[in-house]
Amino acid sequence: MYMRLPNHIGIIPDGNRRWAVSQGLSKEEGYDAGLRPGLELFRLCQKIGIKELTYYGFTTDNTKRSAEQRLSFTNACVDAVKMFANENASLLVVGNTDSPMFPQELMTYTQRTTFGKGGTKVNFLVNYGWEWDLHSLKMAPDSKKNISDHIKSNGISRVDLIIRWGGRRRLSGFLPVQSIYADFFVLDDYWPDFKPEHLEQALEWYSTQDITLGG
Repeated sequence: MYMRLPNHIGIIPDGNRRWAVSQGLSKEEGYDAGLRPGLELFRLCQKIGIKELTYYGFTTDNTKRSAEQRLSFTNACVDAVKMFANENASLLVVGNTDSPMFPQELMTYTQRTTFGKGGTKVNFLVNYGWEWDLHSLKMAPDSKKNISDHIKSNGISRVDLIIRWGGRRRLSGFLPVQSIYADFFVLDDYWPDFKPEHLEQALEWYSTQDITLGG
C-alpha cells in the first residue's frame, strides 16, 4: 500500500480546547473527546504494522493551566493508558514522577509492561518536559557515550514521523533527541475530529520523502 512505512510515529494530539469551544463546550471538556481517536489510531497503526507509537499526553508547562483543565487532561491521560492496557500492546509512561503533577495511578506503567499478546510499543509522555528529560546530560560522566544513554526517555526509540493535529507547526518540546531526524506532518483538523484519512495522508506523504538521516 505504501512505498515505505515508519517504524515509530510520534503523535501530537493538539486542538482539544479549540475543538471544545467550537462545539459550545468549556475548554476542559475537549480532553475526553481525544480518547476515541487515540485508540482508533492505534488499531489502524497496529493493523498496518507500525512498530511503535508515542502519544504526547501533557507537559510540565501544561500544568500551569487552570485547575479544571489540569484535572481534565490528567484524568484523560490516566483513562487512555488504562484503555490501552486492554489492547495487545507494550506500554511505557515517561514523565517527571517526582512532581505532584504526575498521576500516581500511572506509576506502575513507568516500567514497560506487556498486555495481551504485546507487539506494538506504545509510549505516553505524561507530565513530560524536555528540560527534565535532558537534565542528566549536564552530568554525563563519559562524553563518548551515546546521548540517548543519558536521557530519561531512553526507553523510547528514534522517531521517524511526527504527526501533529490542530495546525500548529512546532514540536512543543516533543522528545528532542529522538525527533532529531523525524519528518513532520501537520494537519489543520483538531485531534477530536480524527479520521482514518488523516493517517493515510501522513503515511502517503512520508513514503515520498527522501530519508537520508544526514547521510
